[in-house]
Amino acid sequence: MTGPALTTSERPAQPGTGTAASPAFAPRLLTNLLDHAVATWGDRVAIDFLGRETRYAELAGQVARAARGLQDLGVQPGDRVGLCLPNTPYYIILYFATLRIGGIVVNLNPLYIERELTHLIADSGAKVVATCDIPDILGRVSKVSHETGVRHLIVCPIAGALPPLKSMLYRLFKRRDIASIPHDALHVRFAKLVSRPATPTPVTVSPGDVAVLQYTGGTTGEPKAAMLTHANLTANSAQMKVFVGDLARPDEPEITLGVLPLFHVFALTSVLNYSIDTGAEMVLLPRFDLQQVVAAVKRTGITQLLAVPTIYGALNNLSDADFAKLKTVKRSISGGAPLPYETRHRFEARSGTPVVEGYGLSEASPIITCNPLDRPPKDNSAGPAFPGTIIEIRDLDDPTRLMPPGARGEICARGPQVMKGYWHRPDADAEVFIDGALRTGDIGYLDEDGYLFLVDRQKDLIICSGFNVYPRTIEEALYEHPAVAEAVVIGVPDEYRGQAPKGFVTLAPGQVVTPDELRAFLTDKLSKIEMPRAIEIRDTLPKTLIGKLSKKELVAEEAAKANG
Repeated sequence: MTGPALTTSERPAQPGTGTAASPAFAPRLLTNLLDHAVATWGDRVAIDFLGRETRYAELAGQVARAARGLQDLGVQPGDRVGLCLPNTPYYIILYFATLRIGGIVVNLNPLYIERELTHLIADSGAKVVATCDIPDILGRVSKVSHETGVRHLIVCPIAGALPPLKSMLYRLFKRRDIASIPHDALHVRFAKLVSRPATPTPVTVSPGDVAVLQYTGGTTGEPKAAMLTHANLTANSAQMKVFVGDLARPDEPEITLGVLPLFHVFALTSVLNYSIDTGAEMVLLPRFDLQQVVAAVKRTGITQLLAVPTIYGALNNLSDADFAKLKTVKRSISGGAPLPYETRHRFEARSGTPVVEGYGLSEASPIITCNPLDRPPKDNSAGPAFPGTIIEIRDLDDPTRLMPPGARGEICARGPQVMKGYWHRPDADAEVFIDGALRTGDIGYLDEDGYLFLVDRQKDLIICSGFNVYPRTIEEALYEHPAVAEAVVIGVPDEYRGQAPKGFVTLAPGQVVTPDELRAFLTDKLSKIEMPRAIEIRDTLPKTLIGKLSKKELVAEEAAKANG
């Protein structure tokens, strides 16, 4: 597993080819997962959405009708379909419907502001987008769709996914939360999309075809789309099956909490694809609400908890009576951001079950390491390589050189889950692959047992509640204020979210503005998760010898405050 043990002849020549072929990770289509689940567990519950159950056989019928509807809208193999949806059955239906007809899913965060949505839709070339009928979301997506040339915007009513009584009450008492859908050529009601009782026209799809465009990025440029193939995503699900091993009982379906947003790659693999692959039940929640999570656990008997550290921290604050409702959970996995030591140990002490931490990135579908479930994890470690994955540590100054155990360097990975490349960015591909291995941009080391320890990040990316927050986006928004002369944004420690953005600015001569006024100015320019926790106004900001704004001094200052 360690770098120097690899010879040149053992290295795959192309990215995404992974390690030696294994039957467990044989290339599959994502729709094969659904087909197998329907054939094997057709009467099992596939989705529980706030009490409304959808069985696997029923889900297959909904997917078939939606696939036909998408074809009637003109979607061809290779066309991109944007899913700008919270966790609802609509996401799962349209995800598999798009894949069934050879389309490519583009994951879109419904909380993104117009500028962010515009870039993602324009860059992907999506001509069909699906969203919900929540007024704020529909308003933003409709405006962006008009501006970017989207042909059809599928509108999915939240009330239509609820159990009958809740649906009636939602329509009665939540009228202000239901948008009026325009009667025009752009907007298509979901009911109209699935109204035709016909199967889709068969198309040819191969495991090596791109299935999902998962946008990621750093602080020095706009988000890039990782091209994740059917083979990449099904491999990461198969790796999870090998990782879980005999802990999963085929005669007793697992029940997975689906509160992580499915448009996030961690949830896409560990909640959606893995659940379908194993015939599990997904208990979907549209957003994280602590009491709603407790109620869902109590009602359904959740057995698998896949969450980001923020959620574990919130669960730790539950009363003993509410925390006791988690006794059905057999398996707890944390990802998306580093899991604080105290958070893990407090949860384990109260629950009596271990929490294992994994590590990955969008470009790897996303999991590449995880602590084992059958023995105590190593503190502060991200675990050994995931099944079928090779982790390499490469010299920071000479990335062609592999580092020995204990030596720090850039973390690189090989495996069948590694992306095909970036969408329309061959220049970025050349930078992110080295001898066919994926460069993560993160610094770490492997110990003698092959456990990965993260040390630092080469990028300035801020991981906030498991989500990527890009400082440049916030800095550019700050620069739009006429009083701001210079702006720097860094990530600072946050007990609840792991990290939070903090801004530092200098003002133009003669200008006066308060931090509160700057935050108010940013309200319509940033999403809530991007909003700086604080903004400091300073006379000067640190700079390098050549005059470039420097962040490392500010990072050191904030670290000293946190440790003081």
